[in-house]
Amino acid sequence: MVRSLGDNAARRGLLRLATVGAGLGIAGCARPERGAAVPRQLTASATVLGVPNERFLMTDPASALALEQEFAAAAARLRTSKGLPATAVLPPLQVLSVSGGGENGAFGAGLLCGWTQHGDRPRFELVTGISTGALTAPFAYLGPDYDPQLRSVYTEIAASDILRQRSLTAAIWDDGLADNSPLFRTISRLLDERMLAGITRNYESGRLLLIASTNLDAQLPVIWNIGAIAASGHPKAPETVRRILLSSAAIPGAFPPVMFDVLANGQPYQEMHVDGGAFAQGFLYPAIAARGRRERRGRGQAVAPINAYIIRNGRLDPEWAAVERRTMGIAARAISTMIAASGYSDVLRMYAATQRDGVDFNLAYIGREFDMELPAPFDQGYMRALFQFGFERGARGYPWLKAPPI
Repeated sequence: MVRSLGDNAARRGLLRLATVGAGLGIAGCARPERGAAVPRQLTASATVLGVPNERFLMTDPASALALEQEFAAAAARLRTSKGLPATAVLPPLQVLSVSGGGENGAFGAGLLCGWTQHGDRPRFELVTGISTGALTAPFAYLGPDYDPQLRSVYTEIAASDILRQRSLTAAIWDDGLADNSPLFRTISRLLDERMLAGITRNYESGRLLLIASTNLDAQLPVIWNIGAIAASGHPKAPETVRRILLSSAAIPGAFPPVMFDVLANGQPYQEMHVDGGAFAQGFLYPAIAARGRRERRGRGQAVAPINAYIIRNGRLDPEWAAVERRTMGIAARAISTMIAASGYSDVLRMYAATQRDGVDFNLAYIGREFDMELPAPFDQGYMRALFQFGFERGARGYPWLKAPPI
């Protein structure tokens, strides 16, 4: 639904936004203001709601350890919900990663809905998402009962439900070429109190929903613990969850960043968050989360089988184009090439992690069989066709790849 940094069509869309904006007038506007950024030395201690496990920074040892403990606590809750002893080996666990990809998020949505029709879609104990994947992830986490809403997101929502174009001067004076407040209203409508209550119940039963954004001030990825925030009972929890999803899909330059008011060392500051795709287009689980598993395997002890499913909302083959011999064209193509390589590297990284940790790897991505081109940003015809493409493959039984294609 929202373009990820890894989507080549996304960059063309940004140019379209700027071009359209030129026709809207050169109205003057005030420069956006912001609160003081969190000082470098306080980055790891800053908090939005004061919930101890609301988010994690993998570059901070204490925060990384807290995430490891969060996974252990989730496993304990899962055993309790299944009526198992505290030391019992858990039954097979299902993990899902949904990548960014803009309109290509319709592929993953269709695949999940088709998988439901096929009859063997599992209940996921862990769901992660970035960018458009962050918008899919809550529906995938809550299961097939939310397939109608997931289908609606990628087949019925129009551009006006996502953005409002700004004038050309926004490229100089504002914080994004387009205003994404319509997207926030759309997220708020879909992620209602009933859905948040469902996230809370599932978190309390031992399942995790993790969303990544990028702290642009600190140049760090942030992993948000959506279930813990929803379950906190904090009066600002619902709005915070919605803003997290908005931030994960806030493409720098295209949309405004999401500003989070935080407290650090008792003082108020403000963080600037943008698309999680600035760091990665998809993630499965941080390495430290599986440290205990690796140690037990090293000692020859039994561990729970884990099946990991990675939905790559994009292609993995090169996208050919005739590059114009001009500075901007060459620079844009070089950047798109680096981003495409980064997306493939993300898949390789997740594959390497599963091989290291004894996890079953399963990959889905948009193959060459889907050759329809995106005619315009958020084109419903394109997204409906791609949703149907994913749905049909899911309904037939998707042939998950056991290794990345070479």
